[in-house]
Amino acid sequence: MTQADFLKADFPDPVTLDADLSGPARYFNRELSWLGFNWRVLEEAENPRVPLLERLRFLSISATNLDEFYTVRVAGLRELVHEGNVTPSNDGLTPAQQLSLINADARNLLARQQKVFVTLRAEMEDQSITILTRDDLTDEDRVFLKNVFFKQVFPVLSPLAIDPAHPFPFLPNEGFALALELERINDKRALRALLPVPQQIDRYIAVPSGDGHRFLPLEDLLMDNLGGLFPGYKVKGSCAFRVLRDSDLEVEDEAEDLVREFEVALKRRRRGEVVSMRVSGGAPAGLRKLIMDELHVTEAEVVEINGVIGLADLKELVLDARPDLLWPAFAPRIPERVQDHDGDLFAAIRRKDMLLHHPYETFDMVVRFLRQAANDPNVVAIKQTLYRTSKRSPIVEALCEAAEDGKSVTALVELKARFDEAANIRQSRRLERAGAHVVYGFLDLKTHAKISTVVRREGDELVTYTHYGTGNYHPITAKIYTDLSFFTCDAALGRDATKVFNYLSGYVQPENLENLSISPLTLKSELINMIAAEAEHARAGKPAEIWAKMNSLVEADVIDALYEASQAGVKISLVVRGICGLRPGIKGLSENIRVKSIVGRFLEHSRIVCFGNGKGLPSKKARVFFSSADWMGRNLNRRVETMVEVTNNTVKAQIVSQIMAANLADVAQSWVMGADGTFARAQVEDGTFAFNCHRFFMENPSLSGRGSAGASDVPKLTHTDD
Repeated sequence: MTQADFLKADFPDPVTLDADLSGPARYFNRELSWLGFNWRVLEEAENPRVPLLERLRFLSISATNLDEFYTVRVAGLRELVHEGNVTPSNDGLTPAQQLSLINADARNLLARQQKVFVTLRAEMEDQSITILTRDDLTDEDRVFLKNVFFKQVFPVLSPLAIDPAHPFPFLPNEGFALALELERINDKRALRALLPVPQQIDRYIAVPSGDGHRFLPLEDLLMDNLGGLFPGYKVKGSCAFRVLRDSDLEVEDEAEDLVREFEVALKRRRRGEVVSMRVSGGAPAGLRKLIMDELHVTEAEVVEINGVIGLADLKELVLDARPDLLWPAFAPRIPERVQDHDGDLFAAIRRKDMLLHHPYETFDMVVRFLRQAANDPNVVAIKQTLYRTSKRSPIVEALCEAAEDGKSVTALVELKARFDEAANIRQSRRLERAGAHVVYGFLDLKTHAKISTVVRREGDELVTYTHYGTGNYHPITAKIYTDLSFFTCDAALGRDATKVFNYLSGYVQPENLENLSISPLTLKSELINMIAAEAEHARAGKPAEIWAKMNSLVEADVIDALYEASQAGVKISLVVRGICGLRPGIKGLSENIRVKSIVGRFLEHSRIVCFGNGKGLPSKKARVFFSSADWMGRNLNRRVETMVEVTNNTVKAQIVSQIMAANLADVAQSWVMGADGTFARAQVEDGTFAFNCHRFFMENPSLSGRGSAGASDVPKLTHTDD
């Protein structure tokens, strides 16, 4: 039996760590753990069980992830180093030490990405998907591409000379450019120039093909048409380079107009310092030095790329036209109970609490909840948090429609949602124009909670329908993120939600919450108290067990509480997709803790914790919670987050015996963490069955929302074989 099957396998034998476990050695570094996660993403690009173009998508995602890591996390550490800050992280490493370790690991990761791309490129060619070079072009191709160049590319190009009269131009974050050494043919006069590669045009240009698909990178198209940009010159040398800039926002503490202050801060972000530069291998030395000097980057901040710069753009080549090279098509389910009530969500929720598991159950139910509220004459008020939304958000459209219809609409728009600030400012302006009350919460706290309430007049009463979620109100990411959506008209949960909205809009701290914990007020302390209570059950000789699932675990106090519970005898099984600062399986510290990460078709995003409550797991007596918060300092101390206790027996059974059990039982997509912080993929012999939780959820109905179909046909943890 594989150790990755946490549902059936015994806890592994603990290891002895030669370190002082009372000090920083009991933690693993957050930044190195994140890099480890991105290595796992990249290794999915090498997984032969994954369809070819999905492997290309994983490569693109790993490149995008690493870019963002540099513009935020590395940028922050770099600033601390420049300020002379030597304060160590939880694991004892100074900012300078962390930067050094990051630099070494990230360079290895970048080199591995290029090797993976070479392999994938060859496999794509075998499938008649070809990425061309200039040498591959035929005369017929060049005629076609010259027409593309002058009609679709030339009008947006800005070739820029570099000389005393033309200072080095500004390149934004993720800006990509060609640097050129040119010579005038008639008098051999030298010219240096920069040609920014426009981000408004697809990176890969489709070239006609008799059969199959052929693409030429945009930079190759530019190089092939330099004569049209610099007539009378020939190229003596060239290189390509890309910059990553510090993208953290700084907002004045006393900003009178928060929206305007964020608009100013976004402009500053575009001009943030360069934190990393990727340059093509073999660049002319003089040109390379000129670029480094003008961008003020050191040799340690430059990475030579022998291959393709900007692998994130490979997502353009994940072709819908080749479904044979993608995951099999998957259609999310509509809950049977909603169908029983002819699509009336309020009637379905009145019947019973309902938990949807996205993307397996359609996120359209959340959109329909708000659209139905907007069109219902009995609805008097809607309140909604918005952290991340899509560009043309149906959620925002429904809220605007409700406000224009005269309903009271309050929208909490979080302006500090990283990289979505500009989009959220646009949405807030739109909501205000429609007549909604728009609030922005706290200046020093991000509002990350996912709550929606609809107040409906029913007879002589006002009934509050509430939606609590673990993911954003974003219909696009909801197709690939696994999240929970909980619908209820329970009066206590409605009161709790209303108190949270009052806290966000009026800064009045909520008292006497009935089924809800919120950070930064109570969530962390209640979580630690429940971990301690489980430890007391163990000391009393009762069954004691914790199952938890999250994206990241780094909060030191919570980790120490888990260590203490482990030492008391609590069996703790954790599914941590990304960053994990806890070291599992160490004798005398964490021998009763095991950790695994699931990386597969969908991005595991839901946050769940189950306590055996003196009965072990699974048990009807278990205490079960879902949350918007990861177990990180920022979530528990610097954000407004929610943790909801589930009391409905069917919903509890769905979370414990279906969702958590399937995640724990997964082998096909699981990586098991060692005490040294590294993760090892579960080994599966060819031809043997390996349980895949994503496949199980795609093939089998959820317990909640079954309606007249009943739960009798919900199977045990199994699915069809590949």
